[in-house]
Amino acid sequence: MGSPYTGRFAPSPTGLLHAGSLVAALASWLDARAHAGRWLVRIEDVDTPRCVPGADQAILQQLAACGLLPDGPVLWQSQRGEYYAAALQTLVDQGWAYPCGCSRKEIESAQAMARHSAAVYPGTCRNGLRGKPARAWRLNVQAVQAALGLPAVTHWRDRRLGPQQQNVSQEVGDFVLRRADGLWAYQLAVVVDDAAQGITHVVRGQDLADNTARQIVLQRALGLPTPQYLHTPLVMGANGEKLSKQNGAQALNLQTSQAVLAALNAAAQVLGLSAAPAHLAPTQALALWTGQLRGKAPP
Repeated sequence: MGSPYTGRFAPSPTGLLHAGSLVAALASWLDARAHAGRWLVRIEDVDTPRCVPGADQAILQQLAACGLLPDGPVLWQSQRGEYYAAALQTLVDQGWAYPCGCSRKEIESAQAMARHSAAVYPGTCRNGLRGKPARAWRLNVQAVQAALGLPAVTHWRDRRLGPQQQNVSQEVGDFVLRRADGLWAYQLAVVVDDAAQGITHVVRGQDLADNTARQIVLQRALGLPTPQYLHTPLVMGANGEKLSKQNGAQALNLQTSQAVLAALNAAAQVLGLSAAPAHLAPTQALALWTGQLRGKAPP
């Protein structure tokens, strides 16, 4: 029998929640409730230069206004550097992580641009810095796969998107664990924290699906469990791209219970749920949607 369901919502406090981020928050909360599980909140503030002062507390207030209350203490990534350092040291000790002296410009000039405008790292420093000063730390993907007998192509099943696969070595390359500016990379922090919080089910936006294979390889390298993944539909901006602060996403209007219900209904519509009647309180709407999902929620 598997572990009891534990899910999470992990916003980055680079601004307030908008319509797109509420979809992921609502989806993860409802999925946890439909499975009679726990729902946690993690503030992913590891990229400190991009964080807006006070946005973390404002996000928690927005979630509370929507009735989305965590079932345990909130975790801040900015307070967990020692755990990321220990994970990196584990990989270094195994010979699976190495220092890299390449600048972004050097990587981009070495190979054509690839997915999401990020160049595939060609492994320039895999066998030594060759006199260059160390800047970042990277995972030696091929070394991990060879040592652990992992296939070159990582396969997983997304609960919404179905079977997925990616050749991390060819499509991404040796990815960053610690950045050149000394900050911890998203991939390492997420993997360490999902394990620390006992996350069994990750529900997040479809724009993050491309990260899954890297995280699975890193989980294997660190001997950590792999959660089940579900990637939710995205809310698109007027320019046809994912709704974000960069393309005009506005902070949610949650000043009244009617405004809260309107925001929740908009998010529910993206998730394929029926609109809650206008006379319902937000908590009643959440109960309605939980009831619709319970019994038909995928494992």
